[in-house]
Amino acid sequence: MILVTGGAGFIGSNFILDWLAQSNEEIVNLDKLTYAGNLQNLSSLADDPRYFFVQGDIGDTHLVEKLLIERQPRAIINFAAESHVDRSIHGPEDFMQTNILGTFRLLEAVRVYWHDLLDTAKNSFRFLHVSTDEVYGSLIQDEPAFTEEHRYAPNSPYAASKAASDHLVRAYFHTYGLPVLTTNCSNNYGPFQFPEKLIPLMIVNAVAGKSLPVYGDGLQIRDWLYVADHCSALRRVLEAGSLGETYNIGGWNERTNIEIVHTICNLLQELNPDSSPHDLITYVKDRPGHDRRYAINATKIERELNWKPIETFETGICKTIYWYLNNQQWIADVQTGAYRAWIAKNYAELPQ
Repeated sequence: MILVTGGAGFIGSNFILDWLAQSNEEIVNLDKLTYAGNLQNLSSLADDPRYFFVQGDIGDTHLVEKLLIERQPRAIINFAAESHVDRSIHGPEDFMQTNILGTFRLLEAVRVYWHDLLDTAKNSFRFLHVSTDEVYGSLIQDEPAFTEEHRYAPNSPYAASKAASDHLVRAYFHTYGLPVLTTNCSNNYGPFQFPEKLIPLMIVNAVAGKSLPVYGDGLQIRDWLYVADHCSALRRVLEAGSLGETYNIGGWNERTNIEIVHTICNLLQELNPDSSPHDLITYVKDRPGHDRRYAINATKIERELNWKPIETFETGICKTIYWYLNNQQWIADVQTGAYRAWIAKNYAELPQ
C-alpha cells in the first residue's frame, strides 16, 4: 500500500481517484482537513475497501510513526502543504509550520521507519515530495523556462516555505540516503480545485454573475497543467524516477491570466449566448510580490521517463468548465462563510 499526505486537497484527491482507477493497491490518506481539504472530493470511495482515511497532521510525529508501523507503506507521496500564495501574504506562519516544520517532522518519522525495514522493502521504498515551480522565482518575457538546474529564488512566503521543504528533502537524501524523489509542477487546474484559484474563481463567479477580479494588468504568465496529466506524471516518477532526482512537470501551455479569463468567458458565452461574462471583468490592485512569469521546461521527464502531457489547454479547460457546471452542489458546499470572508478580504473593492 501507499501513504498519501494531503490527499483531501485538490491535487491529492485527484491523485487518489486516479490511482484507484488504475490500480488495486491500497491507499491511506492522511489529511489535516484545513479549509482546502474536502472529503467530499473522495465521496465516491466511501465504500471502497482499498481506501482508508486518517485525519491528522504530518507534524504529529506520534501519529505518523503509528501509521507507518501499522500500515507498512512501500511509498509515501507528500502533497500536504499550505499552498495558496495570497493566504501566505496575509498569514505566513501557517505556511512555515506546515511546509517547513511539518515536512521536517514527516521526514524524521519516515527516516526511522525506512531505516528499520528489511532489505527488500528498504530498497524498494520511495518518498515522493510534490512541490511547485514557484520556488524558482520569476522569469522575464523571453527568458528560457525553468529547468531542474535553475537556482531557487522564491518571492512569496509560500514559495519560500516550499523551497525550504525541497531543500530538506534533498538533505535527507544526501545525508541519510533516504530514497527521495522531488517534482516541481506548474499551475494545475481541473476538477475539485478550491474556488479561490484563478480558473475556478472565474468560472464560479461568471456563472453567478459576479465580478471577475483580475490582478494588475492581467499579463502575468503561467504554464498550465491539467491535473490528470500531473497525476500520470507522478505515477511515472514514483515508478521509474532516479533516486535523489528532481523532475519538472509542466503542461507546455503558457498563457497570460487575462487570456485565461477571456477563454473562460468565450466558452461560457458559447454555452449561454444570452450571457455577457466579459462585462464582469474587473481589474483590481496587484498583489504584493506577484511573480510576472512562470514557465516549466519538462524535457527531462519526457527524455528520461517517457512522460508528456496528454491534454492541451483547449481540451483541459473545456473539461474543467463542464465539471464545474455539472457540480453546482460541490461549489455551494465549499462556499462557506470562511470562504466568502476570504474573498471579501482579498477583493474588498469589488461590487458583490
